[in-house]
Amino acid sequence: MSDVERHIIACIVDNESGVLARVVGLFSGRGYNIESLTVAVVDAERELSRITLLTSGTRMIVEQIRAQLGRLVPIHKVIDLTEDGPHVERELALLKVEGSGEKRVESLRIADIFRARAVDSTNESFVFEITGTTDKLDAFINLMRPLGLIEVVRTGVVGIARGAEAPVIAH
Repeated sequence: MSDVERHIIACIVDNESGVLARVVGLFSGRGYNIESLTVAVVDAERELSRITLLTSGTRMIVEQIRAQLGRLVPIHKVIDLTEDGPHVERELALLKVEGSGEKRVESLRIADIFRARAVDSTNESFVFEITGTTDKLDAFINLMRPLGLIEVVRTGVVGIARGAEAPVIAH
């Protein structure tokens, strides 16, 4: 059995209704899993958005995903950041942590180590903001659980290739 690989795939698409549904439909129709998904306008003038998704599969499955995405009409470019070379990936999370007494002090100490920021504070809780790799966020969340983790909200992974080149987008 082939090894399962984690891939960050970015798609430059027309910013129009139904495009995201078509991409998600492609995944669900073939039984592929999307582990995280982000969408944002990246070129308002040309009405282009970027869909960044994190998926896992064997090399053959990921190649099928890329090929099938490339055949969808509103997609201009499919970029496999994992396959194409060095890239930077980040995720943002907000964590609400209950805290009083010694647990409050400990949650602030751990947040400082992870370079998380308290963006809201009450007498009973904090909301921390943390940015980093998925592994970093997972580690921070796991350390906050015994201290009174109440809620977690995550953006999903975004990524960008390193270097001065940008993906060429056909007009």
